[in-house]
Amino acid sequence: MHALLSAFAPIWTLTAIGYAVGRSGLLGRQAEAVLGRFVFHVAMPAALFTMVSGARLDSFANPSMVAFAAGTALVCGLGFLTAGRLFGRGTADRVIGSMTSGYVNSANLGIPVAVQVLGDASFVAQIILFQVLLVSPVILTLLDSGTGTGEAGTGGGTRSGRAVVLRRMLTMPVRNPIIMASLLGVAVSALGLRLPHALAHSCDLLGAAAVPTALIALGLSLNARPAENGSTAPARHPVLAKGTEHPARTEHPTRTGPLTRTKRAERAEVVVTVALKTLVQPLIAFAVGGPLLHLPEHQLLAVVLCSALPTAQNAFIYSQQYGLDTRPARNAVVASTVVSMVTLSLATWALGAAPS
Repeated sequence: MHALLSAFAPIWTLTAIGYAVGRSGLLGRQAEAVLGRFVFHVAMPAALFTMVSGARLDSFANPSMVAFAAGTALVCGLGFLTAGRLFGRGTADRVIGSMTSGYVNSANLGIPVAVQVLGDASFVAQIILFQVLLVSPVILTLLDSGTGTGEAGTGGGTRSGRAVVLRRMLTMPVRNPIIMASLLGVAVSALGLRLPHALAHSCDLLGAAAVPTALIALGLSLNARPAENGSTAPARHPVLAKGTEHPARTEHPTRTGPLTRTKRAERAEVVVTVALKTLVQPLIAFAVGGPLLHLPEHQLLAVVLCSALPTAQNAFIYSQQYGLDTRPARNAVVASTVVSMVTLSLATWALGAAPS
């Protein structure tokens, strides 16, 4: 339990610092939005480029990753369905619901937990690649499509609308810094290139700011007042022109507005999301990895343990930058991080940690 507390300590510390800074007003009213844009457009792309460019791209083709991917896919699908059918969320918010249900905090929490419990972080590295190269592009593409529906409807016909959607999808890698950085990293890795030391070191320094800045922004959001669209701070879609009304702000206004969404409904949404993330996802991974694939005990523990990790703060950053309701993602990150301390301990106890 001490090892888990040590792994969680930086998350709580930085989030608490963000909360205290927000309460003091030290950084001003726009701090959360500015820091969120910095993470999304600058620090996170640098971190992903550094990570992917130095990794082996064939490392996640193994049975353990099949079990983890099955749990991720099924839970993300359940999260999408429940966000829409149970809680009346619009398309883009459903995508965030699927992400909060199945996107694990593999980097800043998964690595220390794996090192402490499993003895190494090799499987976590494979999960990071899987989420960066496969899961994130799908989520961002769906978010882009879900928040760009207004543009598709202004072209004067179905054929024109489809052309707009197709053009947005084809230009997505160019317009989205996270996908672009990941693709550049894939190219560098596939070609076996090595960046000059000065450039590589600069990317390392910049990328190292992504996680702590995201946690500070998360802490800031904990004391911000909800805006009219349900988000906790002004946010703007990264590719919409200044002054353009965000389509997500008018989608299902009577179903997603804060005036009609009660505290009980918000709490129920968090409970369902956290249950999917911390209980259902590791159980699916166990069912696939154990009875179906017959993974060795150490590999099965790694799959279940990593599947039980809490929601990554990326979900909060994505919802903020796409102008969506940030409260479900924010609450899911905080609540799942608390609950996962118990579920991670139970998974370790039930399956048995291998010696370091």
